[in-house]
Amino acid sequence: MTQTNIFAGTRTGLLAALLLIALCAASGSALAGDDSPVADGAKLRLVSDQFEFTEGPAADRNGNVFFTDQPNNRIWEYDTDGKLSLFMDGAGRSNGLFFDADGNLVSAADLHGELWSIGPDKQVSVLVKDYQGHRLNGPNDLWIDPRGGIYFTDPYYQRDYWTRTQPDIDQQRVYYRTPDGLRVIAVASDLEKPNGIIGTPDGKTLYISDFGGKKTYRYTIDDDGQLSDKTLFTAMGSDGMTMDANHNLYLTGHGVTIFNQGGDKIGHIAVDEEWTGNVTFGGADDRTLFITASDSLYTLRMNVRGASAP
Repeated sequence: MTQTNIFAGTRTGLLAALLLIALCAASGSALAGDDSPVADGAKLRLVSDQFEFTEGPAADRNGNVFFTDQPNNRIWEYDTDGKLSLFMDGAGRSNGLFFDADGNLVSAADLHGELWSIGPDKQVSVLVKDYQGHRLNGPNDLWIDPRGGIYFTDPYYQRDYWTRTQPDIDQQRVYYRTPDGLRVIAVASDLEKPNGIIGTPDGKTLYISDFGGKKTYRYTIDDDGQLSDKTLFTAMGSDGMTMDANHNLYLTGHGVTIFNQGGDKIGHIAVDEEWTGNVTFGGADDRTLFITASDSLYTLRMNVRGASAP
């Protein structure tokens, strides 16, 4: 259908179209009405801007959301009652976070290039400390599959708190820690700078953002945890990402861009910050989108719940 047919060349049609665009912009979404993942009339709500750079939000089974203030080496909690509190100081320079089935908070802790498991009592266990004896570049984001295996990205971003000035591993890869915890295997070695990562709740499909290549790819997850059938999902990279119950994918950078399963852009959430780092669903009913952007944490009410593993 052409634009002429849509607006019928009338002043009334044009005014109606402009009004619709204005309403969408006011709600922070490029969509409106029942078809939008964003709740009707919803607007971004600033929780706090007291941080230096927020990252890695993850919700526990009750909907409480944990996120990192990475430069300040802290993990914060925003609970379902609306209380913001410091969960952990000295957090291994944690970046991406994800909860495992036992309620432990698994962290991409890039102070020493490790994966951490942080218990509710804040006791830390190191799950991954290296790859074949070599220090990892800097684990950035992770996703835990239904079997308990952990996929994590390992790009290289030079940090001012490191004593090293070059990587120990030349390639920037995606790795998989097997469910038994006995092996870490490289599953993707052909990306420029892998960053955001998320999988489908059935454990059959994995999405990986190549931040350096400005693309996001879809993979089939094989029975042994390896990846196959690499397919371009969209020509857009992403810092972090999440998925809703309809399998729409949310990519970040300049705001939040929403894609359907076919890779078609279906919406955009404008965020008035220099950079939008990451997103997740949470809250008591799992219908709130939490957005970490520069020095802030935002929330937005949604029409849809987040995708969750069975």
